[in-house]
Amino acid sequence: MSTLDELFKKPSLPGNKRKLDATRDPNEVYKATKLSANGDVKTNGKATVEGGDDDEDMEAGPEMPTEEEDEEGPEDEEGRFFGGGITRNTKDVLDFMEEQDKDETKPEKIDIAWLRKLALNFEKRISKNAELRAKFEDIPQKFMGSEADLDADVKALSILSEHPELYGEFAKLGCVASLVSLLSHENTDIAIDAIEIINELTDEDVEAEQEQWDTLVDALLEADLLNLLYENITRLNEELESDRAGIYHVLGVLESLSSRPSIVSTIGKDTQLLSWLLSRIKKPEPNVTQNKQYSAEVLAILLQSSPTNRSQLISLDGIDTLLQLLSPYRKRDPAKGTEEEEYVENVFDCLTCCVDDSEGKAKFLEAEGIELCLIMLREGKISRPRALRLLDHALGGPDGGACCERLVEAAGLKSTFSLFMKKQDSEATEHLLGILSSLLRSLLANEAPRIRLLAKFVEKDYQVPGRLVQIRRECVSKVSKVDQEIKAEKSELEPEEQEERADEWLSRRLDAGLYVLQTVDVILAWLVAEDDGARRKIRELLRDRDESFKDLKATLQGSFSKALLRGHRLTRFSEQLNSMNASPEDEDVMLKDMLSTLIQHL
Repeated sequence: MSTLDELFKKPSLPGNKRKLDATRDPNEVYKATKLSANGDVKTNGKATVEGGDDDEDMEAGPEMPTEEEDEEGPEDEEGRFFGGGITRNTKDVLDFMEEQDKDETKPEKIDIAWLRKLALNFEKRISKNAELRAKFEDIPQKFMGSEADLDADVKALSILSEHPELYGEFAKLGCVASLVSLLSHENTDIAIDAIEIINELTDEDVEAEQEQWDTLVDALLEADLLNLLYENITRLNEELESDRAGIYHVLGVLESLSSRPSIVSTIGKDTQLLSWLLSRIKKPEPNVTQNKQYSAEVLAILLQSSPTNRSQLISLDGIDTLLQLLSPYRKRDPAKGTEEEEYVENVFDCLTCCVDDSEGKAKFLEAEGIELCLIMLREGKISRPRALRLLDHALGGPDGGACCERLVEAAGLKSTFSLFMKKQDSEATEHLLGILSSLLRSLLANEAPRIRLLAKFVEKDYQVPGRLVQIRRECVSKVSKVDQEIKAEKSELEPEEQEERADEWLSRRLDAGLYVLQTVDVILAWLVAEDDGARRKIRELLRDRDESFKDLKATLQGSFSKALLRGHRLTRFSEQLNSMNASPEDEDVMLKDMLSTLIQHL
């Protein structure tokens, strides 16, 4: 006989999940039971005698109901044995309850009336919790229930992110200020939930109109959101999982707010958030965590968007700190696809933003940033392309002369020209050309650094000019193809439509290699003006494809137009000029003078 454990023991299943057997017909089940020789079915309340004389005449299975039982029992089309077993009255009650449940589960209409009701309850929760906390300060059991209710109401505000049309009314009702006030709540869990809701409401994924988003953000800032965010990140302990999540949400709010330039400047000028971000990214960790990487990303966004923030970071000795953080990666690579790889990329971005300013260039030189970048170029690690980009920005602009001289003094010409002569991807080629162009522009004539630079261009029978002309031909081919496509599109459009698509067409030309072509022609023009041997060699190389100095001249006259530099700000050259402390008019005058001088030599 089977034991109780064996009866309830799971059968060993085959490899695939067991499927539900098909339902058998009830009549077949009944007949099978009736005909079973060894069945255990009761007949008239008595067990069937196996092997009896009247075995064949006996019936198995339940006895048919009497007329009285049939009248008293529920109506059942399928018969009592297979019915539901409930009376008509019970069925009516269940149907009524089901209808009531349907009414309760109908989706609630989210409108202004709903919001006002929500706001009223929210304010009551806050007031009740504050009252109980003040009255029973030393007896947490007395106010913990109200805090649980308040926490639930805070989380309920998440639904507003799906209805940004209510943001204006939400602000008018004063709920935004009340929500921000919870950031200073004694219970950090409530403060963290409030930060999370603010992050959800301001997230870029919310399908809000700009006016709706601005209304909400203005109300948040008026309630002193930024300073309260700083107070929270200083009191939260990242050893706790909930607090780590709180800091992550703070960073999310900062990232969302940084889409408005005026807020970005305020963050650096009126709060201590930049200082905290800098200290957070230099905090030692066995492995780079998500918050450390995110802090570096937010810092890069804030620096990119505001000169004020860059100046603030430089005053905190941020350049030296960032270089120290990058130093370990001169000889080792972070694991691909990890938080550490993104962290390194973001730290490079922070430095690149800072060295665009003259003050940043000076600090970069002082902290031996040029030397570190050259080491990264020689080591050939993942930091090489980032170091190239950093050097391009550091050497660019009218204040890049000191950095150019330091690169020559640190024996950087060999590394730079060696990389240039090798096959590179388009981005690396662009930065290498930017470095060469800056060196030619900034190094003083008849000085040792410039003489050493020109010697690199003429060595090995003018190998470098040959490489420049080769790159030029590739770019001309790609840009010409795009120009033909744009010309065909223009022929089918009205003048007004052509003007609307001007930016798109310029972007396509730049993607095809317009900037590289511009920079190559500027370098070739410098060489033509500087060295007679280079002039002859370049003319000879151009003549192979029926080209001449007129083609270089056309590029210099047309490519660096005022519209391109000041209207679009898309080329690396304009980026470098834009980092100056001079006015746009001064930029145009300096560029015009340089190009005019080069054109005269062509």
